[in-house]
Amino acid sequence: MPVRPTYPGVYVEEIPSGVRPVAAVATSTAAFIGTFRKGLLNEAVQLLSMADFEREYGGLDRNSEASYAVQQFFLNGGSEAWVVRVANDGSANGAAASVAEFTLNSVIGGSFGVVHAIAGRRIRGEAAENPGSWGRSLRLEVDHNSSNPEGTFNLVVKEVRVEGTKTIVVQSETFNGLTMEPNRPNNALEVVNQGSRLIQLDRAPPLPANLGSPAERPAPTGTISGPLAPPGFPIPTTNLDVSLSFGGAAPVAPTFPVTLRVLESNTFAQWAQNFQTALRDAGASTAVDPQFRPYLSGATVSIIGDDLTPTNPRRFVIKAGFGAQPYDPSAELRFASGDSALFGLAVPDSVGPQQFVPMSGADGDVIDAGGNYIVPASVFEGNPAAKTGIHALEDVDIFNVLAIPDAPRLGANDLFSIYTEATAYVERRRAMLLIDIPDNINQIDQMQTWMADNDGLRHPNAAVYFPRTYIPDPLNLNRLRGHAASGTIAGLWARTDAQRGVWKAPAGTDARLRGVDSLTRLMTDLENGVLNPLGINCLRNFPIYSNICWGARTLEGADALASDWKYVPVRRTTLFIEESLYRGTKWVVFEPNDEPLWAQIRLNVGSFMQDLFRKGAFQGSTPRDAYFVRCDGTTTTQTDIDNGIVNIEVGFAPLKPAEFVILKISQIARQAGA
Repeated sequence: MPVRPTYPGVYVEEIPSGVRPVAAVATSTAAFIGTFRKGLLNEAVQLLSMADFEREYGGLDRNSEASYAVQQFFLNGGSEAWVVRVANDGSANGAAASVAEFTLNSVIGGSFGVVHAIAGRRIRGEAAENPGSWGRSLRLEVDHNSSNPEGTFNLVVKEVRVEGTKTIVVQSETFNGLTMEPNRPNNALEVVNQGSRLIQLDRAPPLPANLGSPAERPAPTGTISGPLAPPGFPIPTTNLDVSLSFGGAAPVAPTFPVTLRVLESNTFAQWAQNFQTALRDAGASTAVDPQFRPYLSGATVSIIGDDLTPTNPRRFVIKAGFGAQPYDPSAELRFASGDSALFGLAVPDSVGPQQFVPMSGADGDVIDAGGNYIVPASVFEGNPAAKTGIHALEDVDIFNVLAIPDAPRLGANDLFSIYTEATAYVERRRAMLLIDIPDNINQIDQMQTWMADNDGLRHPNAAVYFPRTYIPDPLNLNRLRGHAASGTIAGLWARTDAQRGVWKAPAGTDARLRGVDSLTRLMTDLENGVLNPLGINCLRNFPIYSNICWGARTLEGADALASDWKYVPVRRTTLFIEESLYRGTKWVVFEPNDEPLWAQIRLNVGSFMQDLFRKGAFQGSTPRDAYFVRCDGTTTTQTDIDNGIVNIEVGFAPLKPAEFVILKISQIARQAGA
């Protein structure tokens, strides 16, 4: 602000330069709407790599065309994508996808420590459920580590996957030193709900008004003994019969004898160590079936509780080994024989023989006979008010290209309905739409007929590619899988933008289709010449160059339409400039509407356009030939000023691709006597 001089001296005043640079927006951020085996419903999630996609959505799914499209996007050069998962809401055949859940009970049956867990995570401060049968692969382990303060517990959450005979931990989360006490920094509900990407916790039942202290905690997982009396040392030789059960069924025969011989045990810790050694020795016996040995040979025994707190007496916690391949999540260790009472392991004193808590009760989307998720078109189209389906992208600041690879699986009418809604949406968001064709469109005449039936989808912000592609499927021993091209093309657009700029046509011999083994049809030049005038971009296979994109027209690029938006790079460059200027001129709002403002606008917008000119985005050898920026008394009249309007006119000469290269060759007639 101006300095008011009050004393003799030197004053320093900083004067704004008036330079407000227009920042170039992103041009190749992709958005995918599709069905996946896991993931938050109707929530746009940002992904920066295929690893992010595997964590959030479970990776490739043979029933999800969209999952392969995301893989192809990153493989072909894409670097940022927003993904929205949709699922059956119950309005189609079958029930809506449900969420996995479980309740962790208190070790002594009280209600203060009962915790209800669901598969999900927090987004924008709110809990969001993650439905689907994937939730049954979650495992919860609870332990009461003796090094933890009284009343606290540790929680481990694992997502596992069975591959053949191996149980693999996909991801794991550990939360230590938790408590059920309210208003504590280590409160379990607050710590887990803020930090976990796999589960959310709630108290079940709600916290009672007369809560005592300390609050009870969830029972540790494993076989938990009844209260232990201080032993007489040394322990006499004792025998136990250990049985291995699965899912609460009858014990697997035979039972395994465990002998604790006379050993010097002067502490409870030594007692537990001797017990663990005896279990492992029993597991090493050749009399035990090899498939069951890991449950005993890797067993652990620990002591929880103390003799000082009546509500927290000493107990054994015995956990089976996790080395079995595959590991049965319902494994239980039970103890019998007369000596089991000595260790508090006699029924009904022992509780909770399950080795960890598997989440249960979840169902995924219903899949039809063709291997497709049953999801109605209305779910893809979504609801603008509720921000569902396509409209979940309202929470995304910017995206440039939208793909809905699962749409062609839903039938002709649903495909048309979904893409009609998507076209209107991308027009409003200044983005492009990649339309996929059904998998039965493999011939030239079929593509002509399909295009004629869907002429209502023609729009300058949409493009379609023929034919479909074949990609190796890692879920099917890398056999070839027919696949929609949208993910591959979205990645190609991103790669071309990064290498040459959005004004370069994403086609030509440099536009190789990475990860594509072959095409569902090998086209000739004449066949290409049939589809190109219809605004259909062709994918071709040329010797040496392999599979490439050989077209760059929008769906308004049919010759008969003679549209200004015939070419993909011209339309995308225009959308890029529009969005950049829309965001870069917001500072103008509420500024005094007169020549000083207009001059600033010309300066900043002109600087942005000049930078694009230097990068080769426009035709013309001079800036005057390439673009213009007008904002003065001729564009903004006094009536406009009175109405609070400032008009800015920006024009540019777009670069159009050399789609047809004409070679003119003539002979030179030799002169006589020359």
